[in-house]
Amino acid sequence: MKKKYFAHATADISVKALIGDNSKIWHHSHIREGVKIGKNCIIGRNVYVDFSVNIGNKCKIQNNCSIYHGTNIEDGVFIGPHVVFTNDKNPRAINKNGQLKTDEDWSVGKIVVKTGASIGANSVVLPNVTIGSFALVGAGSVVTKNVPDFALVYGNPAKIKGYVNKKGYPVKYK
Repeated sequence: MKKKYFAHATADISVKALIGDNSKIWHHSHIREGVKIGKNCIIGRNVYVDFSVNIGNKCKIQNNCSIYHGTNIEDGVFIGPHVVFTNDKNPRAINKNGQLKTDEDWSVGKIVVKTGASIGANSVVLPNVTIGSFALVGAGSVVTKNVPDFALVYGNPAKIKGYVNKKGYPVKYK
């Protein structure tokens, strides 16, 4: 069966990933097992998508993003270059006994990015956060708490600075 998406020759895509029609996966991107990418998506150069991540339809994920398991991205989401989605609020390589940690030594924090949201370049999203529909996260932000629908947030930590419309234009500043 012929694939109905484009993958650059250097992309590393698991045979256990599901890629929607007309999606494009560019140079050196790594798509792990259990990943689901919807239709008409663009996955930029050097993007890492960890196992079992879900990405909706019509998403644009720019170069050099890291999306770790526990992340769910809904339809129409824009993710700027160098964005990182983390999944561990207390990262350690070893457990209290000095042994290398295993999957049993921690629990995955979840991240949800709702329909139409945009996340600016170089932002970091911490675990156990939901970014609301059509919310706009400014470049360089560190998202530590839930972001309401249509909220404009930025900074470290990201704070609500106003609200935007579906086109991303400010409609109200705090």
